[in-house]
Amino acid sequence: MNKRQLIQSFLAASALSFGLGSLHAQALTPIKFQLDWRFEGPAALFLHPAAKGYFKDAKLDVTIDAGNGSGGTVTRVASGAYDMGFADLAALMEFHANNPDSPNKPVAVMMVYNNTPASVMALKKSGIAKPADLAGKKLGAPVFDAGRRAFPIFAKANNIGAVNWTAMDPTLRETMLVRGDIDAITGFTFTSLLNLEARGAKAADIVVLPYPDYGVKLYGNVIIASPKLIKENPAAVKAFLSAFTKGAKEVIANPVVAIESVKKRDGIIDSALETRRLKLAIDTVINSPDARAEGFGTVNAGRLSLMASQVSDAFNTKTRVSPEAVWTAALLPPAAELNILKK
Repeated sequence: MNKRQLIQSFLAASALSFGLGSLHAQALTPIKFQLDWRFEGPAALFLHPAAKGYFKDAKLDVTIDAGNGSGGTVTRVASGAYDMGFADLAALMEFHANNPDSPNKPVAVMMVYNNTPASVMALKKSGIAKPADLAGKKLGAPVFDAGRRAFPIFAKANNIGAVNWTAMDPTLRETMLVRGDIDAITGFTFTSLLNLEARGAKAADIVVLPYPDYGVKLYGNVIIASPKLIKENPAAVKAFLSAFTKGAKEVIANPVVAIESVKKRDGIIDSALETRRLKLAIDTVINSPDARAEGFGTVNAGRLSLMASQVSDAFNTKTRVSPEAVWTAALLPPAAELNILKK
């Protein structure tokens, strides 16, 4: 082979290699994913598998952004700005029932928080020790807070008399309770409990009334996907859920290590605090007795139907929530793959 043939052969091999590289890059399906909240402990459920390369191994190019509430996440997936997201199932149900003609209503494809993390929290000095004590009291929460939205369900289950609501920015909720501006707050237990401690409240002085402990068996957060993605590329959704499940198993087994992935995305977080938050989430809503009974990732049909009815009533929606429209189990990994909860 002469010099000219050698150069041509080298160029051809380089072109082939470049072409194969391009094909590999093109093979990754882009997925824009939005969380329900900031990069805090529970975000490790998604940031850990991303950091470990599990999504890329599944031929997905996943971009994960922080959120500012479940309602916003549902709306952005519905608008097409995001392909998938993490949101409270009640917020998804509300969107469906209030936007019956929307052409792109997101669908829940995997259950993650088998129980709602919502609770009422108060300080012992308020005299609040049980749900009935809330009657006539001043409660505070942002207007979009999941616990506030679902409070009528909690109130009905516990025969609570009328309460007075005060709205505020999420950053002021726990501060106003500690200052005594309000008697109690609603919020996610693993968020507000630790925020109260950070604002000087002692754990022994905080009263927590978790919704699931007081007759409210609402589901919590789910992974949602746009119907467009589900229709056009169901394999990508399946691949995402499989990679997520693999990562979630590791997060549940070792929260301390998993928090490192959150720290990489937000360097100013307190790793010890966010590890506590993640462990609280795992113990109360992810690896809960209900979750172990039903199995990770899926739902109980009867419980889903009851929640749909409760949300329709409590949120006074335009139309009734259809449980069949908001949920599909068709894209879940096999049962053996979903067996990730520690007994």
